Amino acid sequence: MSNAHAKLSAASFLRGAIVPLLVIAFWQALSSSGLINPVVLPSPVAVVVRWWAYLLPAEPFDPAQSSWFLWALSGEMLTDAWSSLYRVVLGFAVGAGLALPLGLTMGTSDRVYGLMDPLLQVLRPIPPIAYIPLAILWFGLGNAPAIFLIAIGAFFPVLMNTIAGVRHVDGIYLRAARNLGAGRATMFLRVILPAATPYILAGARIGIGTAFIVVIVSEMIAVNAGLGFRILEAREFMWSDKIIAGMFTIGLLGLAIDIAMNRLNNHLLRWHRGLDS
Repeated sequence: MSNAHAKLSAASFLRGAIVPLLVIAFWQALSSSGLINPVVLPSPVAVVVRWWAYLLPAEPFDPAQSSWFLWALSGEMLTDAWSSLYRVVLGFAVGAGLALPLGLTMGTSDRVYGLMDPLLQVLRPIPPIAYIPLAILWFGLGNAPAIFLIAIGAFFPVLMNTIAGVRHVDGIYLRAARNLGAGRATMFLRVILPAATPYILAGARIGIGTAFIVVIVSEMIAVNAGLGFRILEAREFMWSDKIIAGMFTIGLLGLAIDIAMNRLNNHLLRWHRGLDS
């Protein structure tokens, strides 16, 4: 059974790789033909060469200065990726940490929902990017405005999904729990919260994806380190190969975050899949 699953996964991977490989081949052929200025669109080979140079440490290894492990991680790309990831995780934790209790409260209390919903519906359509001038005015430059913007980006997906999850709990479960004598605390912890968990986790996955988008924009404006800052810096020097290498790094990091969130969701919702199967 495991061999069959491995063959199926390999076949699925190969099918998924067909279109990217064709795009890369067409891109290379277009670049090699000389029809496009390499400053405007460098070849895939040039991008890979720049990406590798972006990954490697700038200074040669010196055992007297640091260990080989720290030296290997001192490359500009890894430093930028770590800076961006740090801001994403911290901003998401702030946004989700505020959204989760508020969403649970609004979902369970019609009075609180009626009080808070009009304000939230006005604020929700405002994109986090629109807060950039205020973020810089309030927090200056550095990590603080970036984390503020990321928290806003993560807040509303988690909030709205949490509210939806709580308010869409099947009434059969609630009536059954009441008939069995469940109190308010037991009803919330044993019925409402587990039933809303799939919605909450879906909101968290969307929220962290939004946070990753916002961090790149905020780094282009408010900070002097990170993948977004490095892309903007490369634009000023017309290093299009480094711009695309940075974009490729963003894609890989975003893919890794999404895969990690998906696996976490699958692990936490094993009981949910078992009930559905």
